[in-house]
Amino acid sequence: MESISHRQVSVNGINMHVAEKGSGPVVLFVHGFPELWYSWRHQILSFSSRGYRAVAPDLRGYGDTESPPDRSSYSILHIVGDLVALIDSLGQDKVFVVGHDWGANVAWNLCLMRPDRVRALVNLSVAFSPRHPARRPLDTLRALYGDGYYVCRFQEPGEAEADFATAGAECIIKKLFTYRDPVPLVVPKGKSFGGSPGEQITLPPWLSEEDISYFASKFEKSGFTGGLNYYRCINLNWELTAAWIGAQIMVPVKFIVGDLDLAYHTGNTKDYLHKGGFKKDVPFLENVVVMEGVGHFPNEERPDEVSDHIYDFIQKF
Repeated sequence: MESISHRQVSVNGINMHVAEKGSGPVVLFVHGFPELWYSWRHQILSFSSRGYRAVAPDLRGYGDTESPPDRSSYSILHIVGDLVALIDSLGQDKVFVVGHDWGANVAWNLCLMRPDRVRALVNLSVAFSPRHPARRPLDTLRALYGDGYYVCRFQEPGEAEADFATAGAECIIKKLFTYRDPVPLVVPKGKSFGGSPGEQITLPPWLSEEDISYFASKFEKSGFTGGLNYYRCINLNWELTAAWIGAQIMVPVKFIVGDLDLAYHTGNTKDYLHKGGFKKDVPFLENVVVMEGVGHFPNEERPDEVSDHIYDFIQKF
């Protein structure tokens, strides 16, 4: 880990923290919630040893990257703009992109808006979600899962932050990283995301106390508001992306998901992935990999296998 270098880059009006290692074609790794560049530590080492320059930023609002105070500054246009500026700062016309969770959503939108900057995409966990012409996404989620659905619970400014502060960053990180029920995450009003006070959480073999401490130390410093603001811009993003309705993802794509991933079991995702809808929206989709016995964090849970999947795909281009 000591061989990974860190620096600050000025992008799109903010200072962004970037971790990187290696030389060669750039692979840009984009993390999700509640994650950091650190989520890609295994892939950074793997790809730098295979002749690539692995680059993993802390996204806007996370870790050692700036957190603008205005919630509307976390729209998808801002986040995609940050990545385009980062690609420019690297001196690259095009890069390979790998995204997970919210990072996958950002990567889909990067490919939608600026396909000219992406050589190929590998996304993990979160499938492409085409814009519905008339229905706001938050309304759909409330109708499907109720007000206790975690995305709905995250909407009220300060509410989730207060809950997370009571439980403590370490507890929240442990709870979210070890969640393995293949069902949507619903936490009814009045109940804590941190679970019961004093609850013992056993870490899986792929996650150490040292890993948890790193994540927790950064979120204790920055708070969770930056990451939560991504969820609070969901309907705003729907409004801002009207110009791309019906547009396809026109770059080569590989998609990886665990069969125990809550995202795989949300709504009609399975049918969408396997019965033609996904391929229609993503015409250059090469394949969908479903990893058995894997939850929502495949890049950490099965790092070598995921790195091999990514490498086998991008080395063709």
